[in-house]
Amino acid sequence: MNYKKENKVLSFVCMTVGVVLLTVGVYFFKIPNGFSTGGVSGIGTLLGKITSLTPGMWITIINVLLLLVGFVFLGKETGVKTVYCSLLFSLLTWVLESVVQLPGPVTDQKLLELIYAMLLTSIGSALIFNFGASSGGTDIVALILKKYSKMDVGKALLCTDFIIASCSFFVFDVQTGLFSLLGLFAKAFIVDGVIENLNTCKYFIVITTEYETIAQYIINELHHSATINDAVGEYTQSEKKMIHTVCRRIEALKLKEKVTEVDSNAFIIITTSSEIIGRGFRGV
Repeated sequence: MNYKKENKVLSFVCMTVGVVLLTVGVYFFKIPNGFSTGGVSGIGTLLGKITSLTPGMWITIINVLLLLVGFVFLGKETGVKTVYCSLLFSLLTWVLESVVQLPGPVTDQKLLELIYAMLLTSIGSALIFNFGASSGGTDIVALILKKYSKMDVGKALLCTDFIIASCSFFVFDVQTGLFSLLGLFAKAFIVDGVIENLNTCKYFIVITTEYETIAQYIINELHHSATINDAVGEYTQSEKKMIHTVCRRIEALKLKEKVTEVDSNAFIIITTSSEIIGRGFRGV
């Protein structure tokens, strides 16, 4: 299996895990408590309370309708990944409703359940977003607004989610409404934080005389490239090479150990980068 296929398989595995976490957070913690923090799941939770259809049915109906609208207005921009995540989210919610009947909240600790609802859905959404997809729903509306208007999409979606969350005051009660608004604002920070941590990489500057061995290790073992410059130590006036490379956090320890093993006198500078764009990392 080549590198591109491995990346594609990994992205779909991670997106699937993200959708599963999202579904578990919505079904087990958001819906039973009436937490309507925006999006299709929030609308489904509200409509499930005031109609004969279940929240899972509403989520499926709305997601399918929005996907169709997306194909009409956006065409291929809707994306295979978004279609996959959206339909999988709807399917898993429907399956859970059929298999696991919940008469009410899992516990009697509403704040605890809000924390789990926000953590699971935020981590799930972050995993999905990190691989260039979304769970569909209002994200498709955002893409349409972005394409056909000059409207600030982020503010428009925040206002929409705020209205959805506010409706829980009337459909459920004041306490549920307050929890829903708290969850709405908490989710925004958690998603951004998780995405930033997922994309954190390490930037290495290695000053060494054993540059060939280290460069070959970076290329052959870590599957990254490197940039090499000439360097002269002002104090010793000795000629060395300066290697510049970036790698993921899980690879950073391996590279550091390899450098110290090959050249115990190597000078290593390691800094943290919030995002790397380029071949082997993220596309532009």
